[in-house]
Amino acid sequence: MPWGFECEGFITPYKGVRYHLKEWGPGTQAPQTPEELFNLKHTKARNVIERAFAVLKMRWGILRSPSFYPIDVQTGLIIACFLLHNFIRTNVEVDPCEDGLNTQPDERYGSDNDESVVPTINAVSPTALWTKKRDDLAAAMWGERMIG
Repeated sequence: MPWGFECEGFITPYKGVRYHLKEWGPGTQAPQTPEELFNLKHTKARNVIERAFAVLKMRWGILRSPSFYPIDVQTGLIIACFLLHNFIRTNVEVDPCEDGLNTQPDERYGSDNDESVVPTINAVSPTALWTKKRDDLAAAMWGERMIG
């Protein structure tokens, strides 16, 4: 790919283990296992990424609907939108797109559940290699939790 991004797999959260941010709210127990700690960090990262895309979708209409461009062009469009967004954030004191964003992504710009004319991925399965990477990462996070 011309943008230098390639992915051979992905890391999934642990199933059957607390995951969603509402399960980690005030008054709940801190993570008790490496799997819980991993899921907490995974869901926090996912939340940040979803918020970032919600802001981008508010600003850039091209990101609001399925794209028919080749994947390398789509990747370039997303990167260009992020670069322009960051430029605006650096040079505009009050960003109206972010100023109006509440703690939950706006439903108008959330996931596109409308019927699509392009095929979409409906299910994915992790591989043994990426499951091991997740387990190793969870163990490392658990080992470092008191250090950092």
